[in-house]
Amino acid sequence: MARPKLKEGEKGKYNTSRAVLARKKVTKQLNLRRKELAKVEKQKQNAIQKRDTVKNALNLIKKGGVTEQEFIKTLPKEVKEAVESGVEITFKPNKGPQEQFLSAPEKEVLYGGAAGGGKSAAMLMDVLRYADNPNHRGLLLRRTLGELSELIDQSRKLYPKAFNGAVYKESKNLWIFPSKATIQLSYVDKDSDVIRFQGQSYTWIGVDELGHYPTPYVWNYLRSRLRTTDPTIQTYMRSSANPGGAGGWWIKKMFIDPSPAGEPFWATNEETGKTLINPTTNKPLFQRRFIPARLTDNPYLTATGEYEAMLLSLPEVERRRLLEGDWDVAEGAAFSEFNRLDHVVDPFDLPTNWTRIRAADYGYASPSCVLWGAVDWDNNLWIYRELYAKGLTGEALAQAVMEAERNDPPMMISVLDGACWSKHGTGPSIAETMIRNGVRWIPADKNRVSGKIEVHRRLQKNDYDEPRLRIFSTCTNLVRTLPTLPIAKTNSEDVDTHAEDHAYDALRYMVMTRQTNLPRYTQFSSDLTKKYKPVDEVFGY
Repeated sequence: MARPKLKEGEKGKYNTSRAVLARKKVTKQLNLRRKELAKVEKQKQNAIQKRDTVKNALNLIKKGGVTEQEFIKTLPKEVKEAVESGVEITFKPNKGPQEQFLSAPEKEVLYGGAAGGGKSAAMLMDVLRYADNPNHRGLLLRRTLGELSELIDQSRKLYPKAFNGAVYKESKNLWIFPSKATIQLSYVDKDSDVIRFQGQSYTWIGVDELGHYPTPYVWNYLRSRLRTTDPTIQTYMRSSANPGGAGGWWIKKMFIDPSPAGEPFWATNEETGKTLINPTTNKPLFQRRFIPARLTDNPYLTATGEYEAMLLSLPEVERRRLLEGDWDVAEGAAFSEFNRLDHVVDPFDLPTNWTRIRAADYGYASPSCVLWGAVDWDNNLWIYRELYAKGLTGEALAQAVMEAERNDPPMMISVLDGACWSKHGTGPSIAETMIRNGVRWIPADKNRVSGKIEVHRRLQKNDYDEPRLRIFSTCTNLVRTLPTLPIAKTNSEDVDTHAEDHAYDALRYMVMTRQTNLPRYTQFSSDLTKKYKPVDEVFGY
């Protein structure tokens, strides 16, 4: 059909209508495209937000900032549903100490105690803290190659599942992760072997079964290899151990004695006991922490009770170490009756009418130890204070004693090592010097065998299932040395005098003033005190 002939002026109007229709069509297509792009951009931003949320939660978990349940809440809905529906998880820490160990922020942590607490598995997982960072270098050690093979077998089961693409180089005992982070599994048989790591640097160093090393040399040397230039990485040292063993003594001194279990504390020098100070900032250097492990923490080993029954069948010393995780019991210990739960108590205000006693063992190059005790109405002895220090002259020790007793009731009796009255010239003896400075003493009973027996009597429980000796937890050196004091090799009726026995000697002097096998009315009787002739009529007794 022929197009109708347009009148004058209508030709431009027709062309304009066609342009408007075309423009509307293009605009509609553009709006649809914008909506599609906006939808894609929103999906992209949601994905980035989910990724950042999970990443931040993981960083908080590494620092101990969130719990596992809180972390699951941060996951995307589909991932959260998969986790909660029971999708297989490579590793899930046992609630309690294992979770505390894996989230501990302190520089040095010992995870130790009873056998079967899941310590080795925790060590293998803790080293993965920064496995997604290419600057992470971990080092996990055992004492021998045979022991190392067990860790290698466990890592082969865990690491490929945790990090898809992780490769183990058997010739170097080295794990390489997709991020290029590395974890080296190695062993140090002798102290001299640790020099193999000279010049190396690691961001995480761990020693499984640290108690196999008889001295702290390996641990202290490895600390010098802990360093990084990456500000996003926090360096750590981790260890596991059971009580006893060749290195039980120094591990107990470094990690167990300074603070109650589970509480962080500032690292100290093993020889002086003083807090390590950063010379640049003049602040404490770093913190340590001891996290106790128990068999009951591992539900996989306690389910049948078979492993627990095996541990119960062990001799007393091994049973207390491996089943109860008791660090205070030692092979050949002179006082196996000592139990921290029974004999150590929190400080409290003592009644002022309890009899007060003071006893001391003097030393200058070796520590002097002064103990203060109170006797209740049932003749139970409570050790409530100690002074333990090297390099004190007679005058200095007397001054420290008077300062400590500023608010105490008067001492009923004070006993000092009889050797302090010995003279090697014309000057006053140590005892006389202290007496002249206001601190009065009489010679202590030096019978070592009787004194040891009396300590045994005090540690044993009475008819009411209570011990007759209790020690305030603030008397750290007495609590530290008494349970590990060994029997003398040449005399089974005495302790080894080459051991750190200064606090024990002071305790022995004290208990001999209040013997449990004497009638109460004979304690401090005038007949006993009349036998002693004062050294100085003015200042002495």
